[in-house]
Amino acid sequence: MKIRMNVNKDLKEKKIYSTLIQFIKFGIVGISNTLISYCTYAVLVWLGVNFLLSNLIGFVVSVLNSFYWNSRYVFDLNNADTKQKLKALIKTFISYAGTGLVLSSAMLILWIDIVQLSKYIAPIINLIITVPVNFVVNKVWAFKK
Repeated sequence: MKIRMNVNKDLKEKKIYSTLIQFIKFGIVGISNTLISYCTYAVLVWLGVNFLLSNLIGFVVSVLNSFYWNSRYVFDLNNADTKQKLKALIKTFISYAGTGLVLSSAMLILWIDIVQLSKYIAPIINLIITVPVNFVVNKVWAFKK
């Protein structure tokens, strides 16, 4: 009985450790993703493009970047067939559309139009909410094996 409890405890600890490592990798990918998204957004706003359109374009570019690295480095779809990868890509776009586009755009309107924050600071504040939500959605749905 005691051996079985130790085995279960070890398995549980390994799963927690594995998820933590996955979250750290997701964060590393997310940093590059955020830089790409933010730089795209900032350059387009600087060029005079509407902040919501700039957010949409930054979103598309960043989701493609995110999918590439998450499928190879975080959630390991390297051995998946084309159909599995395409399914994961579609799910990635859907999951990020909810948080990275809809929620982010709504919060941008709140921060910029209502609260009167800078167009350059508002997307940074959004990250506090969207990053943890994106990890959970990707882990339990988009890249679920």
